[in-house]
Amino acid sequence: MGDFFRNLVDDLKDEDTSIAADGLGAAEYTGTVDTGSYILNAVLSGSLYGGVPNNKVTAFAGENATGKTFFVLGVVGQFLADNPTGGIIYYDTEAAVTKNMMVERGLDPSRVIISEPDTIQKFRSHVVKSLDMYEKTPEDSRPPMMLVCDSLGLLSTEKEIADTLEGKDVRDMTKSQLIKGAFRVITLKCAKLNVPMLVTNHVYEVIGSYIPMKEMGGGSGLKYAASTIAYLSKRKVRDGTEIIGNEIKVKMYKSRLAKENSEVTVSLDYKKGLDRYFGLPDLGEKHGIFKKSGNRLELPDGSKVYVKAMLKEPEKYIDPYIEQLEEAAQKEFCYGEIT
Repeated sequence: MGDFFRNLVDDLKDEDTSIAADGLGAAEYTGTVDTGSYILNAVLSGSLYGGVPNNKVTAFAGENATGKTFFVLGVVGQFLADNPTGGIIYYDTEAAVTKNMMVERGLDPSRVIISEPDTIQKFRSHVVKSLDMYEKTPEDSRPPMMLVCDSLGLLSTEKEIADTLEGKDVRDMTKSQLIKGAFRVITLKCAKLNVPMLVTNHVYEVIGSYIPMKEMGGGSGLKYAASTIAYLSKRKVRDGTEIIGNEIKVKMYKSRLAKENSEVTVSLDYKKGLDRYFGLPDLGEKHGIFKKSGNRLELPDGSKVYVKAMLKEPEKYIDPYIEQLEEAAQKEFCYGEIT
């Protein structure tokens, strides 16, 4: 870098401008937020020890009753556990999250602010005001903060509400543009302040497409703003006749940290949240760490164990091989090795 360009940056005295080598741009990833699941961390970031980027927008999209809210609450719970002074601003557009639900999931409701906006305009205004207040707080006094919007698809617009009151049955063509405009502002602010944002959204089948495909609702705004988009689909898990949780397939639609179109399956228990080790036996088998032996897996020490037993006692059967599994995760999900 020549003196002219270095002097140019210095003379501009512009907080929004820096030399790329200094790593000060808002696009720089400053870390990740653990999701509570090793395999989910891996598909999102390329590392078992990663997770969702801690200064970007991450979207989890799925059909109705996919468990998107439970899924996000699992990530929220891990964030609060890892950040004892941190807090959540939860935009609940479905009026679905209650104090009892949070307590049952192990979340401290005193560290969660609930906001229930009914329009995109109110959501945008609340988020921007919250981030502005956060920015004005001295950096060494800012507590870790996460934003959650659950669900973007249910946000209305002021025009849509006005039309409904007047009895007009017309589609609001401004909604997509309002969402795009809102995230143009929110995305950059989150990046600069190191505030992660989780967004849930619904998906629908695209009618008339040559190949069956799903699309997120709300237009293209979230699609372009989010650095990571994961599509969710589920299978119910039963204990006898009782449904105790879901196995959720996670497919990466968009990612700037790991390979797109990668798929994993995670286990979500309604009471315990995301299973930390679920999916690792399969990863280990695929990469030759564990070998198939009938209905069991043979470990490097020669012992043969059922997968259920491995997941029941992971500290005994999985932890000894966690670094080998980390190397496998990088090969499986990352474009390049994480250093």
